[in-house]
Amino acid sequence: MIIRMKDLVGKDIFAGAVNGKTVFARCVSRTGDEPHQPAALFLDFADIEVATASALRESVVALKAYKRSIGSNLYPVLSNINDSIKDEVQVLMDARNDAIVACNLASNGGVSNVRLIGDLDPKQAITFEHVIRLNGADAGSLMKKFGEEEKTTSTTAWNNRLVGLVQRGLLREFTNGRSKYYRPLFEEAT
Repeated sequence: MIIRMKDLVGKDIFAGAVNGKTVFARCVSRTGDEPHQPAALFLDFADIEVATASALRESVVALKAYKRSIGSNLYPVLSNINDSIKDEVQVLMDARNDAIVACNLASNGGVSNVRLIGDLDPKQAITFEHVIRLNGADAGSLMKKFGEEEKTTSTTAWNNRLVGLVQRGLLREFTNGRSKYYRPLFEEAT
């Protein structure tokens, strides 16, 4: 699903907390029914020249937190942001000790230049990289493959890291009965 932020903002400058809250409400109403499988929710910033931290905090960051808090199958991803907007997002992510996925999105839906904005703690960063490199994993397979190397003696530690990455909206979670499997937001990221 793609939400064109210019359609919600109405101009090429997105500023102010009040405008951010309005855009948040519009984003929530546009997402409608949940998809059956985890999917990216592209927040497309094409043609937005400036977005302030206050507007982004009340829209993008609030939407990400809301979608994760309700266990949504939609994972907000920033697309087509310029360097100025990236800098504002970086400040927000640093202040919150969080991260968000960003990418370039072509008109045909093609995804490129997938990257994280913000930082992860070292254990989550390692886990994230393993899942990206393997193009998907579960706690048990990570334990078998990397437990000794990481000096981790139980799958619980891996599971906690994976759940934390899902809560941050950085990995998709798939459930099959009682089993959970985790994949990158984009296959192209591998």
